[in-house]
Amino acid sequence: MDLKAITQWLEDNMPGQYLCQEPMSKHTSFHIGGPADILAQPHSAEELCAVLSEARAQGIPVTIIGNGSNLLVRDNGVRGLVIKLGNGLKDLACSGTAIYAGSGVSLAAVSNYAASQSLTGLEFAVGIPGSLGGAIFMNAGAYDGEMKLVVTQIEAIDRDGRLHVLSDAMAEFGYRSSVFQHNGLIITGVQLHLHKGDSAAIKAKMAEFTQRRATKQPIELPSAGSMFKRPVGHYAGTMIQEAGLKGYTVGGAQVSTKHAGFVVNIGNATAADVLQLINDVQDKVYAATGVRLEPEVRVIGE
Repeated sequence: MDLKAITQWLEDNMPGQYLCQEPMSKHTSFHIGGPADILAQPHSAEELCAVLSEARAQGIPVTIIGNGSNLLVRDNGVRGLVIKLGNGLKDLACSGTAIYAGSGVSLAAVSNYAASQSLTGLEFAVGIPGSLGGAIFMNAGAYDGEMKLVVTQIEAIDRDGRLHVLSDAMAEFGYRSSVFQHNGLIITGVQLHLHKGDSAAIKAKMAEFTQRRATKQPIELPSAGSMFKRPVGHYAGTMIQEAGLKGYTVGGAQVSTKHAGFVVNIGNATAADVLQLINDVQDKVYAATGVRLEPEVRVIGE
């Protein structure tokens, strides 16, 4: 793994778009994570293809992230090259009831853009942090909405830089899952199908969802959103609270006192703190209910 060679290539081809030994705590909503050997931020699909090709030629391992909102990076960081798409790939256009957006656009921005075009169907996404690409990757959802209900087509590239176009069916959306968690493709663009609606009604619903989120969720503290997937027939937050774990703390990581489904960074939490807390919660909820909670957050690094 020749990091000097890939660094020189980035300096020659993408100056100002890469960082060496970059703390991943600066690039995750948890504010946790050790350094990436190199973090690159391509601005277009063409730049993404070029840096992937160079990394492959030099045998450099590549990790792809979006805005880092559903991500826990371990304390020793990430070896090789991390490519962050959340600062690039930001095309946004509307044609009738269809919206095309680059995968790096924030989901909230797409939701607000839809509202500005009097298009309904994406109100649920107004308060979900992260990029559109990350939302597709996880089939993000809230308030009875989810991405699979509005996606019609997805553009993605493979690690050799070849373009793939997938229909919504090919994306194999499930609860907080998609085929992209398994096939290695990198989402670059998404087409959404919405419906014409009343602008005032759309904005009122978005305001309601924003208020509900602010009232019920610990948005004032760093977190990765909901920590656990919803078990069939249950709510993770309710199960954690009933197990007496609201406010349970390991180091700087805490089960939120506002909503037990969230784990928050109350000050200098490490990934080890969070992982120990997750394990403790899983064990105690399982002991109380026989149900083992499954984390929703993506964990990477060493």
